[in-house]
Amino acid sequence: MQDPISLHLQPKPTKGKMRIHCLENVDKALQFLKDKRVHMENMGSHDIVDGSHRLTLGLIWTIILRFQIQDISFEDEDNQETKSAKDALLLWCQMKTAGYENVNIRNFTSSWRDGLAFNALVHKHRPDLIQYEKLTKANPVENLNNAFNAAEHNLGISKLLDTEGE
Repeated sequence: MQDPISLHLQPKPTKGKMRIHCLENVDKALQFLKDKRVHMENMGSHDIVDGSHRLTLGLIWTIILRFQIQDISFEDEDNQETKSAKDALLLWCQMKTAGYENVNIRNFTSSWRDGLAFNALVHKHRPDLIQYEKLTKANPVENLNNAFNAAEHNLGISKLLDTEGE
């Protein structure tokens, strides 16, 4: 929770609906985030005002990491351990996909390339949507499309990544 004094020191938003007003207001918000040491690389107010989905979603994720889930605590069998949000998310993915053939999540890059981990996550929660036993590592583009399409059409999860075959 922020103290009330710092809230009063924030600049007032610019009134108006023209592009210049939008840019000024977003600049004020980005300056606030910079003052709070939120890392924003290669992003300006024009990116948000012009509707760059990729950069805006990246900024939202950065804000969530910084202000909401910096550290997540969980208890293991022996003691309580504190993990970063990224490590906690990785652990959650590992627990949800444990036991799935050909899925071994170790990171957020190479462990996902063949599409099997995405399919395993969808299958874990909705086994009626994915025929996991019919998938193979040899068809990564098909696997990725299968998981992304099932999530989009049946779960309302927007497709934010494109496969190479599209």
